[in-house]
Amino acid sequence: MSSTRLHSPAAERNGPPILVELLRWLPPTGRALEVASGTGQHAAHFAAALPGWRWQPTEHEVATFPSIAAWTRDAGLSNVESPVRLDVTSASWPVQGEYDLIYCANMIHIAPWAACLGLLDGAQRHLAATGQLVLYGPYRIGGAHTAESNAAFDADLRSRDVRWGVRELEAVADEARTRGLVLRDRVAMPANNQLLAFARA
Repeated sequence: MSSTRLHSPAAERNGPPILVELLRWLPPTGRALEVASGTGQHAAHFAAALPGWRWQPTEHEVATFPSIAAWTRDAGLSNVESPVRLDVTSASWPVQGEYDLIYCANMIHIAPWAACLGLLDGAQRHLAATGQLVLYGPYRIGGAHTAESNAAFDADLRSRDVRWGVRELEAVADEARTRGLVLRDRVAMPANNQLLAFARA
């Protein structure tokens, strides 16, 4: 095991239930773009279970690149590309072509709202006609938190940065709709999180 591998207990816990839904939703082959890959655990876990897919990890923080590469290398995977630095708010992303899956976990609540909008803008540009944008994380639904722990988490996030916070699912869906993306499916996940699947209208 490489010493450069970073470890996220949350990624270890939520990877398997997310994968169950991805296997249900995705075809056998395709191209995936992961936004905010973090430690690289999800990329390695999902790419190993989806051998017909090419997985492109990205991160804003280049300090995580050695960890992403190490998880891929230690898993012996040949279907994961080298990580690319991505600022989601940029009007031009450093990726080529369209993707059958754009996947992002646990980013939009620990980033300014502009990052969520940038993610949706990028999906509008790079999602294939039959592709899916899949988002994972906590959301307020109908104006309310789904659990007291999420309300406490939201307060903690806002105390650290007033631009952060658990987002309104309806607000995200409305912004997606203005970009031609509709919420196709929503699955309640462990630890009071949601998995959202958007597709082109």
